[in-house]
Amino acid sequence: MKKALLWVLAFLITLAAAVFQRMTGPSYPVSGRTVVGGETVAFRLDRSALTTRDMDIKLKVPAKKISGYVRWKRFKSDDLPYAMALERRGDELFAALPRQPMAGKLEYRVFLQDVSLTGEKPVVVRFRGSVPGWLLIPHILVMFLAMLFSNRAGLAALDGREKTRPLVLWTLALLFLGGFILGPLVQKFSFGMLWSGFPLGFDLTDNKTLIAFVVWAAAAIVGRGGRKARGWIIAAAAVTLAVYLIPHSLLGSELKVDRPK
Repeated sequence: MKKALLWVLAFLITLAAAVFQRMTGPSYPVSGRTVVGGETVAFRLDRSALTTRDMDIKLKVPAKKISGYVRWKRFKSDDLPYAMALERRGDELFAALPRQPMAGKLEYRVFLQDVSLTGEKPVVVRFRGSVPGWLLIPHILVMFLAMLFSNRAGLAALDGREKTRPLVLWTLALLFLGGFILGPLVQKFSFGMLWSGFPLGFDLTDNKTLIAFVVWAAAAIVGRGGRKARGWIIAAAAVTLAVYLIPHSLLGSELKVDRPK
């Protein structure tokens, strides 16, 4: 019964961390409500789009008296902003931002009656390639399981009455499969490169996977031959939880913009 409760607790911690990571990441849509011309308008603005098509912006605005426009440019560029009128399609206002190459970014602001929905801060959208489901779903599942076993191993070490070696090895194996085999393939489909973390770049998603793997490898080495590694396991689980709370895709792959010389 004790083990079952620890599994439930580990699952809840993992699920909460996954939801937090997803909702705080730079690819999660910007949403909210604002009042324009006496009308309440709800909006949801994407921060991730596919390279295969233009990115649609749709706002449900039944009031025909309300119009607007989008102002956009390439992210971190010296381009002059482009202005594009929102087209009315029944109860919706619509515009399409031009698709970009892999890892290309646009910054944009949506205005209704000259009121910016996001204030002075633009929304940044990053374009990515399409990842097939047969690859993406196993990657997400394996990384979730890696985090689950990490939390479970940490709880077992805290409890001190359970053998932790199998949990440590499962965590290490899942991290390797999800982070260093499936992960790079997902990155390749999405942004055209297998790895953009240390020593090739600063992608935090890659780097936090590397950190988690290193600390669990250390815990596995210290605990080989039946030696006690309780402190190392607790530390590895804590570090892994901490790095996985860092928003997903933060400081991710980014296409460099050519600037005039």
